[in-house]
Amino acid sequence: MKNLFNKKNICIIVGVLITYGVLFGLISANVINSYYKGIITFALINVILAVSLNLIVGFTGQLCLGHAGFMSIGAYVSAIITQKAHNMPFVASILIGAVVACILAALVGYPTLKLTGDYFAITTLAFCQIIQIVIMNIDTVGGARGLTGIPTKTTFTVAFIFMIASIVIIKNIINSSQGRAMLSIRENEIAAESMGINALKYKMMAFVIAAFFAGLAGGLYAHYSGYIKPDLFDFNKSIDYLTFVVFGGMGSLSGSIISAIMLTFLPELLRSMGDFRMVIYPLALILLMIFRPEGLFGDKEISLKIFGKLIPSKKSDDREEA
Repeated sequence: MKNLFNKKNICIIVGVLITYGVLFGLISANVINSYYKGIITFALINVILAVSLNLIVGFTGQLCLGHAGFMSIGAYVSAIITQKAHNMPFVASILIGAVVACILAALVGYPTLKLTGDYFAITTLAFCQIIQIVIMNIDTVGGARGLTGIPTKTTFTVAFIFMIASIVIIKNIINSSQGRAMLSIRENEIAAESMGINALKYKMMAFVIAAFFAGLAGGLYAHYSGYIKPDLFDFNKSIDYLTFVVFGGMGSLSGSIISAIMLTFLPELLRSMGDFRMVIYPLALILLMIFRPEGLFGDKEISLKIFGKLIPSKKSDDREEA
């Protein structure tokens, strides 16, 4: 309890509450219109996808190209449950969709996580494509036409709460002994196994947890847009989420959060430039990879020490006067 209410955590809690209060107030006063409210909500959902994918890609070192597939499972399962079971609480339907995505991840991950490098990436990509094709051929969920009539129950507040909860849970996992085992696998899997770490176990753990949060994000997305179709969860979406992780820095939750928000807003801010935005967006990514290949933050996190460097201390002032 003492560690919970230290100076750092209190500053973070206050910052989160202020951010929510400002955004909620601006939305309630219609200063932020419904269009930009939608972009903010989608940005919050993208943050969940980015930090969860970073757990498997950045912290465990396994390249996953099927994150959108798990998102689609959570979206469709939660949407069908909400439509069919009217008495089912909204949050329960989202959690069920996330659990189903989690179970499928375990079934897919056990045989494929024995593979390494490009082989694992190809199998997750294939899984994403299989899920998309299967959904397109199921008339019960709308097939290629898509699923309509989904109750729009995801609000800004709901998305914000789920985002904060996801970040806190994943942060605690990374700081735990299991998280340190995942980091050791990323650095050197052979050395980690020689020290008695079960690499398959911890890779499975990271993969399943990441799939759970992807399914959670899918449920939030479905209940905000009110309409989903298989094309929304294709290979390109998985690449978008991987771009969030690489842009912010693999191994940095702060980087994933900031990059997901930036890259969600950037295409909208460039919309007035017409087709040129399709050039500026990838050009910015290319320049970043050339001049900072490790991403914006690398594997570092935003710290209060940054602000300490900007504000000179009293001791440093005394030394200057002397």
